[in-house]
Amino acid sequence: MLVFAAWLLVGHLGHKEKPPASATTVVTVAPPLQRDVREWDTYIGRFEPSRSVVIRPRVSGQVTGVHFRDGAVVTPGELLFTIDPRPYEALLAEAKATLAGAHGDLTLARTNAARAMRLRGDDAVSQNDIDDLKASVERAAAAVAKAEATVRARELDLEFTRIRAPVGGTVSDRRVDAGNQVIAGASGTLLTTINVFDPIYFSFTSSEALFMKMKRQRGAGEASLPVEIRLQDEATYTRHGTVDFTDNTLDSRSGTMRIRATFANPDLFLTPGMFGDLRLPMAGTHHALLVPDTAISSDLTRKVVFVVTGGDVVATRAVELGALVDGLRVIRAGLKPEDRVVISGVQLVQSGQKVQPHVGNIAPQPRAISDAVTVPQAGAATIQTP
Repeated sequence: MLVFAAWLLVGHLGHKEKPPASATTVVTVAPPLQRDVREWDTYIGRFEPSRSVVIRPRVSGQVTGVHFRDGAVVTPGELLFTIDPRPYEALLAEAKATLAGAHGDLTLARTNAARAMRLRGDDAVSQNDIDDLKASVERAAAAVAKAEATVRARELDLEFTRIRAPVGGTVSDRRVDAGNQVIAGASGTLLTTINVFDPIYFSFTSSEALFMKMKRQRGAGEASLPVEIRLQDEATYTRHGTVDFTDNTLDSRSGTMRIRATFANPDLFLTPGMFGDLRLPMAGTHHALLVPDTAISSDLTRKVVFVVTGGDVVATRAVELGALVDGLRVIRAGLKPEDRVVISGVQLVQSGQKVQPHVGNIAPQPRAISDAVTVPQAGAATIQTP
């Protein structure tokens, strides 16, 4: 009995069941999407004011009034600060009195000269005396001119006690309050600054190669190039401007060129210091093949996609990648329009494997706003739909 049981146990352990045949892997395949696209050059840069004015006093004195709200939009000629005008009113009155005295001296000198000229015929006045009287008239006239200039200068000083906005724009905060003493001059007391935001500049740098391409794109007769821009939280390029300035020398250290574009900013939303993503269109469009990024794998140093051949066998295609267009990756080389690309189940397949393909479809995938914060490197070439 024990021998029979042992025989049954040995027979059971020695019997190995055959594993079930593995099921064929199911994948979704689709031909690459074909679309005409336009090439763009993309740059990262910052906004700058089109005009910036530093407000400093042109006369010294005590500030008696601040007439604007910090951060307000001001118009040209709007009153910003008042400096105590009384010392300058007194100086103006003194200058006017000096002018009046100079006019009296000139009148007397002219009267004496005219009298001497009448007596000249009777030889009652020598020629030397006549010359002295003429010189007195000229000196008196010069004194009048000097006094008039002094009056104009004092009037300007008095006018400068009322500091007005030289340009229209957005004013910064006040740097001094009423009651403070301020000093005039280029290195004098800083009162505030005014920046012009409409229009607004966008400055960026370009590599030498992209700069030369831009120059050829512009041509001999064009003064500007149209560009588009988006902010860091925007998904699309909705703001339009023009490149209207390039610097006159490449930076010898970095090999880059400083370039500026101008944008209308009527709502003053764009602010100096903000980053932006600018794209500059290049000439013409070309036909491109596009696949989802999820269909692309890495094979050591290569980028590859899997395709299903006529015998439903997986093959590998090394590809050259382009830019993203509506969430799809441009394939510059390595694919054919008729290839069946594996777009689902990529992680389950390998080259030479037989699969069960299901037909799918590749459709544009507009980028969400939350994805817009990822920006390409400055000066990187991209491709977008026309």
